[in-house]
Amino acid sequence: MKNNRYLTKKIYVGNVAVGGDAPISVQSMTYSKTHDIEATNEQIKRLHFAGADMVRVAVPDYEDAHALKEIKKATSLPLIADIHFNYRLALIAAESVDCIRINPGNIGDKSRVKEVVKACTEYNIPIRIGVNCGSLEDQFEKKYGQSAKGMVESALYNIKFLEDLGFDQIKVSLKASDVERTVDAYRTLRPLVDYPFHLGVTEAGTIFHATIKSSIGLGTLLLDGIGDTMRVSITGELEEEIRVGRAILKDSGRVKDGVNIISCPTCGRLEADLVKAVAEVEERTKHIKTPLNISVMGCVVNAIGEAKSADVAIAYGKGSGLVMVKGEVVAKLTEQNLVDRFLEEVEKAAKEE
Repeated sequence: MKNNRYLTKKIYVGNVAVGGDAPISVQSMTYSKTHDIEATNEQIKRLHFAGADMVRVAVPDYEDAHALKEIKKATSLPLIADIHFNYRLALIAAESVDCIRINPGNIGDKSRVKEVVKACTEYNIPIRIGVNCGSLEDQFEKKYGQSAKGMVESALYNIKFLEDLGFDQIKVSLKASDVERTVDAYRTLRPLVDYPFHLGVTEAGTIFHATIKSSIGLGTLLLDGIGDTMRVSITGELEEEIRVGRAILKDSGRVKDGVNIISCPTCGRLEADLVKAVAEVEERTKHIKTPLNISVMGCVVNAIGEAKSADVAIAYGKGSGLVMVKGEVVAKLTEQNLVDRFLEEVEKAAKEE
């Protein structure tokens, strides 16, 4: 590991590096019918402005595959084609996209995979081997069931198959719909290969459940030093996938970016409208990219202690409070004036860092 992160082979998806010393990238997937070019471009644009590093689109039929050329013209984001069952769709997609994702469990005979490899070699694009616990090849499911071991054995088998064809522009994902199997599979495979990993808990559910599952699963792996690119899978969401993914990266310490807001839980000791204050601070600092720890605390019990370790802090008292910078008091003001002065100090600190 390097800097508590496994050093993996660096590949490129379009102009985005994945693996090696590259930043951990965050991606999402459109849910429009890909052949609806206008709707798909609109969703890709939303993801672009939300901060996605790359985007995947479903390619279930020929109409979708042939639409990729026009879609690619309209975006600067690297485009990944998601292929299941019909390998011929990958051959068409390879002409236009920056990466092909195939699921070995449903792509069929290895002669078909060989044709996909040939096309990706010709167009110099990588392949994601996307192993899914719910659709393992028969030989692995019969022997291991839908287990982490089965996922790992499938991945190793397919990696070797591609390597034997002289292809090494590979990234790997090992997804299950529950956290435990997902984490177990990634942890088991990581020391055995040096290819970059795409992280995700698949079929994670609505925003509440998906956020929890992904935070536990992806956060655990990131803290282990595992992961090079990732997706938070949320039913019916686009921007939230990116928002949650970025938050997981930041709160796991993998990325030093933006403000970290420390605020106390609501309780009977509060001496200010803390909920309103924190909401305002969150909204008015979301543009800041400088890594800062800022604290907004609602009573004297914890406020001073937290303020000592924060870059900028509010310590509320009854009807008034303190603004502190690196533990030093810079202002004592009435409650209604605290947030504005606090935010002035935050902006100043962001410029000085």
